[in-house]
Amino acid sequence: MKKVLSLAILAAVAATASAGAQAHVNVGVGIGVPLPFIAAPVYAPAPVYAPPPVVVESQPVIVAPGYYDDWRERAWRERQWREQRWREHEWRERHREWHHWHDDED
Repeated sequence: MKKVLSLAILAAVAATASAGAQAHVNVGVGIGVPLPFIAAPVYAPAPVYAPPPVVVESQPVIVAPGYYDDWRERAWRERQWREQRWREHEWRERHREWHHWHDDED
């Protein structure tokens, strides 16, 4: 019995003397009470925002006859414009002269 007691004391001293290793042994006893199963809540997935796809189209091909300038119509319009300007100028001159001779300057 002395032998067993001395071995137990030696084992206890050896266990406490090896504090340099800092090894831990944890023994835990848990008593669990089962609960009813509750499912996790289900959420809709987060929306994903993406830019619209880039669409690249080639320029349309236009097949048409060549453009011919109507120089006669352009010249006629320019002449009409000049005549209108001349008529306005003449009217202003006559209007000024009439006022010059008919207005009273008191």
